Amino acid sequence: MTRDPAALLPSAEPVMLIDPSGAPTGLAAVPDDDTMLAAYGALVAARRLNDQAYALVRQGRLAVYPSSHGQEACQVAAAQVLGADDWLFPTYRDTVAAVTRGVDPVEVLVLLKGDWHSGYDPYRTKVAPQATPLATQLLHAVGVGYAAKLRGEPTVVMALCGDGATSEGDFHEALNFAAVFGVPVVFFVQNNEYAISVPLARQSVAPSLAHKGVGYGVPGERVDGNDVAALLAVLGGAVAKARAGEGPQLVEAHTYRMQAHTNADDATRYRQDDEVAAWVERDPLTRAEAYLRGRGVLGDDQVAAYAAEADRMAAHVRDGLNRDVEPNPDDLFDFVYARRTPQLEEQAALVADELSREDVR
Repeated sequence: MTRDPAALLPSAEPVMLIDPSGAPTGLAAVPDDDTMLAAYGALVAARRLNDQAYALVRQGRLAVYPSSHGQEACQVAAAQVLGADDWLFPTYRDTVAAVTRGVDPVEVLVLLKGDWHSGYDPYRTKVAPQATPLATQLLHAVGVGYAAKLRGEPTVVMALCGDGATSEGDFHEALNFAAVFGVPVVFFVQNNEYAISVPLARQSVAPSLAHKGVGYGVPGERVDGNDVAALLAVLGGAVAKARAGEGPQLVEAHTYRMQAHTNADDATRYRQDDEVAAWVERDPLTRAEAYLRGRGVLGDDQVAAYAAEADRMAAHVRDGLNRDVEPNPDDLFDFVYARRTPQLEEQAALVADELSREDVR
C-alpha cells in the first residue's frame, strides 16, 4: 500500500477539543453529551481505582502498582472506542483501560498482587494480559490483527504503549509488519514524558513520536492526552480507518505521569515539583467535569452519584484483594503445557511427597 507522504504527517499541534478550563476550542465537534457523560463516569471510577490501588500497596495487598493518575483519559477513551469484537492490548500501567473495557478490577489486579500472570480470560474479555516487558505486546497485537484479517473478520486491535516503548525494537518491527500487511491495528502511544527516569528528550529528537510512523508508511496523529473529547474523536477515527481497510494507524497522546513510575520509584530524584504542578490545571477529570457543567448536563447530584458508584467499585476491590488465597501446588504443573510432560509429573510427585512429610510433622 503506497501512501502520499504528506498524508502520513500528524498535525502540527496535538488535537484539542476542550481546553483546560473546560471550554470548547471550536476545532471540531465535541462528542455528544451521552458519550461525554459515559466518559466522565469512567474517569471518576478510574481516579478512584488508582487511589484505591495505591492504598492497597501500602497495606501489603498489592506487590506493586503503576498508577495512571493524570493519564486516565487516554485509557478510558482507548477502551470506549472499541467494538464488542475488537481487542485491547494493555501495558502494566493500563489497569484502567482493562476495567473500562469491562474486566472485573479484582481480576485485573491479580497480576499486580502476584497470584497469576493474568486473572481474567483474555478470550472472553477480548483484553490481552497486561504486559510488563516493554513493547512485546505490540507484536502480539499485530498477530491477532493479522489473524483476524486472514479470516475476514472486522476486528480492530488497540495496542497501547508508552513513550519508552518506542525506543524498543519490537515497536519498530510491529509497525513495519502491520504496514506491509495492512493489519488493522491502532498503535496508541501514551507519551507521559518519562520512561521511568529518562525524559523524552533523551529518547528521541524526532518532531514527535507520531512522526515515527512516516518511515513505515503508517499515518500518525497527535492528540491532547488530557482531553477525553479529543481522544474519543481521534482514537475513534483511527479505529474507523483501520476497520475500513486503511491499515495500521499511529496515535500519540501528550499527557503526564502525575505520580511516581510505581510505588517503588522516587520521582523527586529526576523531576521537580513545579514541573508536576504545571500539569495539575490540565487534569482530565476536572476538565471533563467543567465542560459538562457548562453544557448544563451535569450537576451536583449526578457528580455525587458517579462518586458513590466509584466508591462501590473501590469497596469491591478491597473485599476481593483482602481475601487470602490458598495456593494449590498443582497449579505449578497444570498450566505449563496442555498435557503434563514426564518431567513435570516427576516434579509434581516430588512436591507432593515433600508436602506430605510436612503434614506428618
